[in-house]
Amino acid sequence: MNTLMRWIGIAVVIFIAAPLVIVVPMSFSTAASLQFPPPGYSWGYYQQFFSDPSWLRPAWNSIYIATMNTLLTMALVVPATFALVRHKFWGKSFANLMMMMPMAVPHIVMAVGYYSYFGELKLVHSKLGVVLAHTCLSVPITFLVLSANLKGFDLTLERAARSLGATPGQVFRHITLPILKPGLAISALFAFIQSFDETVVAIFISGRDAETLPRKMFDSIREEADPVIAVISTLLFAVVFAGLIVPSLIKGLRRMAGGTPSK
Repeated sequence: MNTLMRWIGIAVVIFIAAPLVIVVPMSFSTAASLQFPPPGYSWGYYQQFFSDPSWLRPAWNSIYIATMNTLLTMALVVPATFALVRHKFWGKSFANLMMMMPMAVPHIVMAVGYYSYFGELKLVHSKLGVVLAHTCLSVPITFLVLSANLKGFDLTLERAARSLGATPGQVFRHITLPILKPGLAISALFAFIQSFDETVVAIFISGRDAETLPRKMFDSIREEADPVIAVISTLLFAVVFAGLIVPSLIKGLRRMAGGTPSK
């Protein structure tokens, strides 16, 4: 049984890692189209990506939209999560359901709704429209992470601080915020990735001035399978890997060195 589970685990890892094993070498290919294995290797398509405005403009649009989405999502979700986790009020169950609704509804359905509604508000083909749509889609994952952190929070720490004369603001700054900082950081990272990676809504909402990188990649692979797509995929993986893995590695190295891990 243990041997079977081990082989199943190995098969799952291979299945997950296979796209990366294929995409990363193709990003260094000398072929004129997406081809695996590559006939040769060079940095040519990386140079093309970083020098081509038709790729750089969507990349900067995606960074801007994802950043604005992250800020807006956190500004909305943090107070909402505190209210839903720590307080009881009429309609709380319905509010929790609505926070999770964008995760249950297919993105294509959401995209059609946004297109119709934002069309009336003149927000179609605008960065603001994409930011607002992505904010709705980012709420569930952000809410899940933050609510899990808050539910595991030891409220006796706050009570002890208040009993010693700390004001509510001081309690939040010196007790609550430092403890929740990792959860807040992970929530913000997930919100950023959710927006940066989103394609379906972007196809409906974004126009030329608000074209995102995933939409540009979709249009490119549909028309000509430009090998630059492999470059972008590799860069996106590197960014996500750095955001999720590097902080853990740094903490581990600090522990091994006998230092105090960052909180």
